[in-house]
Amino acid sequence: MSLADATIMEPEGDQALLDAPSPAEAGQAEEAAPASRRALLTAGAALLAAAIAPRGAAAQGVKRPRPGPIPVTPNIPNETPLAPLEWASDTTRLLRRITYGVTQSDLAAARKYGFRGYLERQLDYRNVDDSAVEAFVAAKYPLLTQTTDQLAVAGETPVYQQLQYSTIYRAAFSNRQLYERMVEFWSDHFNISMGKVSYLKAVDDRDVIRKNALGKFRDLLYASAKSGAMMSYLDQNQSRNTAPNQNYARELMELHTLGVDGGYTQTDVAELSRVLTGWTIAGRGVFTFNPSLHDWGAKTVLGLNIPASSPTLGAAGIQEGEKVLDLLLAHPSTANYIATKMLRWFITYDPTREQVSAVATTYLKTGGDIKSMIRTTLNSAWVRDAPMKFKRPFHLVVSSLRAAAPTVTNVGGVNGQLTNTGQPLFYWDTPDGYPDTAEYWAGNVMTRWNYASYLNALSAGEVIVNPTPLMSGNTADSTVAAIDVQMFAGEMDGPTRTALVAYLKGGTFSAARVRETMALAMSANSFQWY
Repeated sequence: MSLADATIMEPEGDQALLDAPSPAEAGQAEEAAPASRRALLTAGAALLAAAIAPRGAAAQGVKRPRPGPIPVTPNIPNETPLAPLEWASDTTRLLRRITYGVTQSDLAAARKYGFRGYLERQLDYRNVDDSAVEAFVAAKYPLLTQTTDQLAVAGETPVYQQLQYSTIYRAAFSNRQLYERMVEFWSDHFNISMGKVSYLKAVDDRDVIRKNALGKFRDLLYASAKSGAMMSYLDQNQSRNTAPNQNYARELMELHTLGVDGGYTQTDVAELSRVLTGWTIAGRGVFTFNPSLHDWGAKTVLGLNIPASSPTLGAAGIQEGEKVLDLLLAHPSTANYIATKMLRWFITYDPTREQVSAVATTYLKTGGDIKSMIRTTLNSAWVRDAPMKFKRPFHLVVSSLRAAAPTVTNVGGVNGQLTNTGQPLFYWDTPDGYPDTAEYWAGNVMTRWNYASYLNALSAGEVIVNPTPLMSGNTADSTVAAIDVQMFAGEMDGPTRTALVAYLKGGTFSAARVRETMALAMSANSFQWY
């Protein structure tokens, strides 16, 4: 079977062998991969995520116009795979959804507090001790706490790197895993390309996304609407009463609140753009309302009549825009849209009407309380019945770090691997955010295998993977059992276990061979899904 013929399937022990080229590791400071990697990937193809068909997939990293559907890979079925029978525990299913990879400490805590108790502890993230991670971030990435004036002086590249590196490190090692998952969710929802707004994205990440990721959607929307990064990204800072710019008004309704089918018209977009004139930035991305730029004429948005007023109101004219924000926040279409996206993020690519209605009802009853919506979404019945979701490159890279349990002093090389796998952080060009579909990411299977091999070969440098703890039993069976516990939460499927043991027994038992086996485990079909 060729790669072009591969389709989504459950892992099979007798899949045909696939040849694979050596990984692209140019520019990385870490140790070069062993020369046997081609043979490694060939021998382990029974494990690999051949569930993904590259033929016809959208090229990664290539800008695409919006709107318009992403081409569907022909060989991918319409239904996503069900979780394997080994994933029998509701608790570990919850952990797979709200973390970037189940560690033994996660599992111990979840077993101690139970399904609902562990979820509540993660929702109460401020009381989860994350001091070690925050101390590392503060020491390694000090630009993240600086003012816009200081960031402007620091230069783009250091700011870019520190934001990307800190995002990877926090996602991989934070004890506040659900919070980090929601940071990623809202970063896509309120997407901003760092390539256009420079250092202002770091400020937005800190003061908009991270500050409000588990708060009220109202606070999040208001913060985004007044974000220098968002205003620069969608050209709101160029809008004038003589020439209103419609970019932000359109995306505010289409992507941030109502959804594309939320009931607004082009007239509403035009009228909202008039309402928002005067919303701009001063200095280095500081939000301000400029009355001289505002259109003081009468306007109507979604049936809300805004009477003509006078420039004598001055800064009070900002209330026009805030009234429309409140209108959008209370709109049933916003409740349905946010509910649908949250269900797709945590439960299934295709939520039912009943599921959407339940979460939307919670949104409306609680005034958009994000924690309450998550509680409704992550109930044990829905989690138990949820089909598997395919890990996007960021999710895969971070889950692999958690599974490898390496010693880490920085993640620069790992950040480069994210670019190789097609998801460079904060560089999605269009305002819809990185796609969250299996179909879109179907074309990058080779880079996923290469990353697994790259990571597990690291024995020096910023990231060091140590296979020794997995070798204490000195047998192939005991080592694979240890890999099962460390990487699969003790729920490794039978075909993967059989193939890993066979590979480990097929050569001299050594640290190098175990490293290769770890890479194969991370390349297994079941590791690519959650």
